[in-house]
Amino acid sequence: MVTALLYLGRIDYSTALALQKRLVDLRYQQRIPDTLLLLEHPPVLTLGRNATRDNILASDELLASRDVAIVETNRGGEVTYHGPGQLVGYPILDLRASTPRLGAVDYVRKLEEVIIRTCSEFKLLTGRVSGRTGVWTLPGGSVQEKKIAAIGVHISRAITSHGFAFNITTDLTDFEWIVPCGIADRDVTSLEQETGLDPKELRLEDLAHRIARQFRHVFQTQMLQLDRIDDLLLP
Repeated sequence: MVTALLYLGRIDYSTALALQKRLVDLRYQQRIPDTLLLLEHPPVLTLGRNATRDNILASDELLASRDVAIVETNRGGEVTYHGPGQLVGYPILDLRASTPRLGAVDYVRKLEEVIIRTCSEFKLLTGRVSGRTGVWTLPGGSVQEKKIAAIGVHISRAITSHGFAFNITTDLTDFEWIVPCGIADRDVTSLEQETGLDPKELRLEDLAHRIARQFRHVFQTQMLQLDRIDDLLLP
């Protein structure tokens, strides 16, 4: 099995959403291989299928002054934040091609595993929390677990879209605009905050390579690096 890999840099959410929709249709038609998009968004709040506006704490005026859009999506989950310093992954996969075929829960567990393994490359131990998706730091003493990566997916006709948001050097104060994922009793964190590394050592493009490598291992696929989206879309 081969997975096309594209690192798109910073791209606005609406453009990425339209691209996902196009790729989902092409994947269903078997016109493209499985694809992993890795990218970064300007500040934006997205609402999942289960989201409520009550979990947006910032006023419309504040968000407008910061040019922060609010976008309703068909992914699972509640409200989340995307912004600079956050590595976002959108896998467009045909789960029918997996052997054995992956179900929705197993698919999400594999996405979590990709991030858990990537964190371990920085000697940061992370894991899962029962009943809550995403990747979390491990609690210790009076310190509760904190969320370092959020996951919200959509699966239609066995084709996946949306995916994960991994906080690398994200400005965590921006999460004060929302109740992240509707969870009010736990904090969010970042790779920078947990490791104490200089942001220059945590370049998103480098993290994209690390994520791709772990994705290859976890999903047992070969990664085909593409330089441009046109390389994927050419007939």
